[in-house]
Amino acid sequence: MYIGVDLGGTKIAAGLVDDNLKIIKKASCPTNVGRPYSEIIKDIACLIEDILAQTGYSQSDIKSIGLGSPGVPDIKNGVLVFSNNLQWNFVPVRTELQKYFNTPVYLDNDANCAAIGEYAAGAAKQYKSTVLVTLGTGIGGGIVLNDKIHNGFNYAGGEIGHMVIKAGGIPCSCGRDGCWERYASVTGLIYMANNAAKEHPESMLTQILNKGEKLNGRNIFDCAKSGDKTALKVIEDFRYYIAVGITNIINILQPEAVVVGGGISNEGEYLLAPVREQVAKEVYTDKVPLPHIIKASLGNDAGIIGAAIVGQYQ
Repeated sequence: MYIGVDLGGTKIAAGLVDDNLKIIKKASCPTNVGRPYSEIIKDIACLIEDILAQTGYSQSDIKSIGLGSPGVPDIKNGVLVFSNNLQWNFVPVRTELQKYFNTPVYLDNDANCAAIGEYAAGAAKQYKSTVLVTLGTGIGGGIVLNDKIHNGFNYAGGEIGHMVIKAGGIPCSCGRDGCWERYASVTGLIYMANNAAKEHPESMLTQILNKGEKLNGRNIFDCAKSGDKTALKVIEDFRYYIAVGITNIINILQPEAVVVGGGISNEGEYLLAPVREQVAKEVYTDKVPLPHIIKASLGNDAGIIGAAIVGQYQ
């Protein structure tokens, strides 16, 4: 048995994971960012203890505890070097958790953990090398090459959302202009849709705004599926930008599969089929097999499952 923890800026989720990589029991609580890190890590320990109590397992049944967090980890020393979401710098996560558990503790980036989850138990489990792309508020990424997480010599790699795809483009929170996540994240989609609505007052997008509602991924796609020309153009551009980034990933890494996750991936083939077509046109060569571009299958459970076993892939 293993424990996986998905530590986010809003919520902490933990789960008991068996040897078949099935979640036996989950629990969660608010993160309440801004408190001392010792209090947040104590909450993590309490979640784990509650899960064990509810399932009848003890600490001795747990092979390891893994924790996925936003930010840059020092996986060798179990220290979270930096996390903007958590407002943490050089937090000794492993040392703090081992005040409560005499169990090996592993730490990694949350996107890396989600990539391991999909790789070991989800959509990519039949492949040796995969890249997980999560399309959310930003774009997260996790790279698994030949059964190991690839995150650079300093553990800060895998920030695929911050490759520039349009020089001099939309300013990004990272300080650069034209990053992939400013165009192909859900935030980017909403930005494009709001601009299009202003230019086309006849569109269904504008009608939604005129009702006092906000545009979101779901209603933008719904407008496109209803035949609204403005929304269709926005979705066409969005899929194009997704394809540009995936093409870059393929040209550099040539993984067997690119797994697309995040809530917007629930649009399935309506989203991915045109992306595949565009990627096939743009890759460096069509003389070799094209990597598979597939939808993630584990949802939010990927982070918990991947964290639980992340120590095996570091």
